[in-house]
Amino acid sequence: MAYTEAVHIPGGPASDTHYTPSRDSRARWRKHLLAGVALCTLAVAASYGTRWYLQSAQLVSTDDAYVDAPLAEITPQIDGTIGQVLVSDTQHVRHGDLLVRLDPADANLAVQQARAAYEQAARRVQQYSANVNAAQANVAGKQSNLRRAELALRRRNSVSETGAVSAEEISNANNALDAAKSELSIAEQQLAAQRTLTQGDDIAHNPEVLAAKATLDKALLDLERTEIRAPVDGVVASRHAQIGQRVKVGSSLMSVVPLMDAHVDANFKEVQLQHIRPGQKVDLTSDLYGANVVFHGRVEGLGGGTGSAFAVIPAQNATGNWIKVVQRLPVRIALDREELARNPLRVGVSMTAKVDIGDPADETQPPVLRTAASRALY
Repeated sequence: MAYTEAVHIPGGPASDTHYTPSRDSRARWRKHLLAGVALCTLAVAASYGTRWYLQSAQLVSTDDAYVDAPLAEITPQIDGTIGQVLVSDTQHVRHGDLLVRLDPADANLAVQQARAAYEQAARRVQQYSANVNAAQANVAGKQSNLRRAELALRRRNSVSETGAVSAEEISNANNALDAAKSELSIAEQQLAAQRTLTQGDDIAHNPEVLAAKATLDKALLDLERTEIRAPVDGVVASRHAQIGQRVKVGSSLMSVVPLMDAHVDANFKEVQLQHIRPGQKVDLTSDLYGANVVFHGRVEGLGGGTGSAFAVIPAQNATGNWIKVVQRLPVRIALDREELARNPLRVGVSMTAKVDIGDPADETQPPVLRTAASRALY
């Protein structure tokens, strides 16, 4: 059977009195160390808290912010039938890239018809010039007839007193002279009419030729418009165009989103707008990239009114059933193009915007009054 034996160590009590002070000093040392660590921790926390408070006092933030861009709506400028669609949704395109080609058969026929009309107009104007020459020759002939009639009348009048010429012959000579004058007048009027058609202009600047040339240019322009090209660099979105589809002028085919021209519309509460000015710096983060990617922008300006003010059916606060709701005003924020090139955003992406109201405003921009938010309310 196992057992233990108590062993008495001589001078035991003396030993206990020797070790007790050492244990107490170590306990006191631990307490002082823990107190020092706690004080240091509190000092650091207070320092960071003070710094955070001072920094947060210079920031105004909102998570009610979204990316927007001036969408380029792609619409045909002529009626036609879609022959080819060369792009699809999410595809990147550059300015001038071919997006859609319409069937050019009708446009080619219109060009041929307009070119034929132009050539016909040019030949018709050439004919006008020839008619002027003919009218001039006709006037010269009528002038010759008039001189002949005048000479015949003078001869008869010179011998009329001798009785060699009868009164009837003299009457006939007078009638012939009147007829010659009338014919010359008609010929001169015809010459003036022909000269009016070609007056002061060559063939290329004749009004009929210019009108035919304009019709030809319009037909050539319509032929060129059968090829619909991208107006800006961007990404194709909302493509509706289908091969064989008959489209009218202005019908929507697709959109091109210029991502490099994207900006942020941040909807701040009216109580946050007091110190926001154009030109102030803004830090933005997106749910797309997370907090590790920070975009840097600047305030471009404040909207002209709240969203409720421009609603299709605005609230009628004058009815008496009025409940005050804190309004939001859109603040437009410009983004850095180099940052957008590295981390492209998409229209509609959620953002968190923090405006540094301690940053001085851009003096070149018009000032934003502190009452801008209240003036935008009802």
